Order: sequence, then C-alpha cells, then structure tokens
Amino acid sequence: MPKYDFPQDLRDAQLALHETRAACEQYAKTLPWSAEPMPGWEGDKQLHSSYRSHKEDSPGYTEDQAAEVTRFHARLLDLSITVSTHPFWESVEAGDRVGARMALKHAHEPAEDEA
Repeated sequence: MPKYDFPQDLRDAQLALHETRAACEQYAKTLPWSAEPMPGWEGDKQLHSSYRSHKEDSPGYTEDQAAEVTRFHARLLDLSITVSTHPFWESVEAGDRVGARMALKHAHEPAEDEA
C-alpha cells in the first residue's frame, strides 16, 4: 500500500471521526430500542427453532437522550464533511483517492513493522 503524507489536521479529524462514531455506538446501546414510545411484541415460534423474538415496551427517548443523539449526529456530520472536503484530496490523483481514503482510515494504527 502506498504511503501518503497526510496533514496532521486531516489525521486529527479522521481520528476524531473514529472516536465520535465509537462513542455514539456505545451510547446507542444504552438507549431504548425506539426513539418514540412503542409497545413491545413477541414473535411466533419458528419451525425447527425454540427461539422466539420479542421486544419489551419502549418508553422512547427522554429529551436529554434525544438531544445527545442529535449532538452526536451533528458532530459526525461535521467531521465527515471536514475529512471528505479537506484540500489534501485535491493533491491525490483521482484514480488513487479511494486507496488514499482507505489508508487514512487506518493512519492512526501503528505500522505493521512497529507492532
């Protein structure tokens, strides 16, 4: 894989995007399954299986939870725009931009020879 000389602000924005996405996913695991209050349900038993799908009633998100989700989504959008529209991409040949983008996603990881 070719090496790219990513500017530090682009590397920082990409790392912040990774960290924010991970934090958002962790936060989402603590939330009710539905943003709006919804009744639970239980599915029928499936043939050749003892598994029955079900969901408990969802109280919906509180105002604070909804606001936090909105903040996460706004931050993710802002960071995505920062990364994808960074002037660095204009210095990469059009046919190599996908490879460079993939390399940036892993730029924060230690190099294989360093690990």
